[in-house]
Amino acid sequence: MQARPPLIALFLVISVLNASPVLAQDKGSIDPQPLPPLAQPDDPDTPAKELFARKLLPAALPTKVIGTYNRGCIAGAEPMPINGDTWQVMRLSRNRNWGHPQLIALLKRLAAKAHKDAGWPGILVGDIGQPRGGPALSGHASHQIGLDADIWLTPMPDHRLSRNEREEMSAVMMVREDRLDVDPRVFTPGHLAVIRDAAKEPAVQRIFVNAAIKKALCRQAKGDRNWLTKVRPWWGHDYHFHIRMTCPEGDAECHGQRDQEGGDGCSHADLSYWFQDSVLHPPPPKEPPKPVPPITMAQLPSECRAVLLAPDAKIDAGLANRIGITSSGKIR
Repeated sequence: MQARPPLIALFLVISVLNASPVLAQDKGSIDPQPLPPLAQPDDPDTPAKELFARKLLPAALPTKVIGTYNRGCIAGAEPMPINGDTWQVMRLSRNRNWGHPQLIALLKRLAAKAHKDAGWPGILVGDIGQPRGGPALSGHASHQIGLDADIWLTPMPDHRLSRNEREEMSAVMMVREDRLDVDPRVFTPGHLAVIRDAAKEPAVQRIFVNAAIKKALCRQAKGDRNWLTKVRPWWGHDYHFHIRMTCPEGDAECHGQRDQEGGDGCSHADLSYWFQDSVLHPPPPKEPPKPVPPITMAQLPSECRAVLLAPDAKIDAGLANRIGITSSGKIR
């Protein structure tokens, strides 16, 4: 894992800042209002995020991943039920608990492992993706093809959270105020166990954490350290970690990333970049960065239009209840 060249890093920082990030602790609404109809939905300049955000249910199509993590969509997405024995879904008002069936199965496995290995009651699941993927109105540049998921670094409480708690409860900051290391008052061996369990899933390709968390994992990991290769430092990710799956086998229209190489990523050369003062406390730009134009449908794979225009999948009453929506897609 090589240190990131400064020019590339600057470009990525600007991209992140322009993404209007929705962080794990940002609050939701217990009474989300429907988005108003678009005046000109067929205008080629209409941002794709405005179109995908108005689709409350998945497409009635066979499951298929189309495009890349930050430019794509998904047909036949499956919801993560909002409650399980060892998990609960947060921020229901965002309607972003949809993903590829293999990712949903992986999250359920991880929840059970976290309960067993870390001694947590379970995990709190943050954003996965929209019902048809695609760009979101706020937050992530990725999470577009149903293969990304955020897991809070706050263990699940030992009781069923109310709707209000799911929207109002804040995630716990894991990084020390000086940003140079984790806060030992809150970062525990259980956090290492959960991240390690996720990284050891064969279908997981990358896990993004704050650089201070990566440093702590490198310091604390014992025995087999191969899993650390998948864990990569990234801006933010101090309240949650981000799981990214590989493209499902046989999904030819899914364009993923190469596997991470270069050892466990724990050397001084791997980590030193992230702890430079210029990275931790970048000087303000001389001129405000220009906003990145929103992605349009023409910039997404052509098959995403068919996904967008497909009829809604049918949701029976039992499933609707388990995923916290009405059968028409309205969030309860």
